[in-house]
Amino acid sequence: MKGATTPGPKNGAQAARGEEFRDDTRRARGLPASEIKRLNQLNTVKASLAVAATWGTIILAVAVALTWWHPLVVIPAIVVIASRQQALFVLAHDAAHYRLYETRWLNDLIGRICASAVGLSMNTYRVVHRLHHNHLYGKEDPDVALHGGYPRGRWYLIKKLLKDLSGLTAWKTYGYFFGNPAVNDDRGAALRPLDDTAPALRQAAKRDRAVVIGVQIALPIAAVLLGFGIEYLVLWVLPALTVLQAILRLRAVLEHGAVTDFSSPLTAARTNLGSPILLWFLFPHHVNYHIEHHLYPAIPHYNLPDAHRLLLATGALDGSEVGDVLIGLSKIFAEPNTARVTA
Repeated sequence: MKGATTPGPKNGAQAARGEEFRDDTRRARGLPASEIKRLNQLNTVKASLAVAATWGTIILAVAVALTWWHPLVVIPAIVVIASRQQALFVLAHDAAHYRLYETRWLNDLIGRICASAVGLSMNTYRVVHRLHHNHLYGKEDPDVALHGGYPRGRWYLIKKLLKDLSGLTAWKTYGYFFGNPAVNDDRGAALRPLDDTAPALRQAAKRDRAVVIGVQIALPIAAVLLGFGIEYLVLWVLPALTVLQAILRLRAVLEHGAVTDFSSPLTAARTNLGSPILLWFLFPHHVNYHIEHHLYPAIPHYNLPDAHRLLLATGALDGSEVGDVLIGLSKIFAEPNTARVTA
């Protein structure tokens, strides 16, 4: 798949070979170059407000739970914190795309802080996520193992989500963010999807993983020394290992599961619309505009709603997987063989 590349992290220059996220050009029509240039512009204030709002919500939820340490308060706090842990992941996702801040060191610093707080390596995710964008639903897409093959029946997905909530699948999530993706061809032979990745990215990922491990060792030690060991486990580790895992799976399947045609991002990805509260919980920072993100990965999250409106107006989203999130839920929980998938 060939196409334009995501602008680099500084001064609008293109990303170096082996670092780029390619625009998916498999569409009938697109936006004018002038509009794309406008939508690609980064806004430091908007990015900073998104980061501050996410951390602010986490701090508020923790403060409320610590003030009224009761199950009726702590349990809702755990759910809210898990949703904002996912929001931290989405911010790290934007940083992995070089779309938080224009200056690369600041972009990567904030992205790594957001990711490492929940035990993820942003630089490793950057390496793996390139494969998902550059080979969507292809043999080298590492995410197919998570969202491919749907619909598989209501109880299949329910059992998966319950297993996530039990904490039994967290190790797989962290393995994904800490290691090379396992990608095989039709005969089961291992492919080498990272061969086109710049060595600098892989070295940065290796260093970042060491830092994340250090952070995850330091945080519980600091919590215990400050007298908040149990509270740290309940309000941070527990949501990360349970509720967050279910949210991540559900969002990923809603974005790419139970689609009918892999040949275009218009039908291999899904844009989910609906209730602001539900979108806030499941799709923080406009990540629900997922078709738009695959078409133009250089557009920062706060400009995706505008990109969606423009694409609708030009007819570029005709025939695409755009609809209410409740419709998306009905598709991914449907019984198998109810949708015909084409490559």
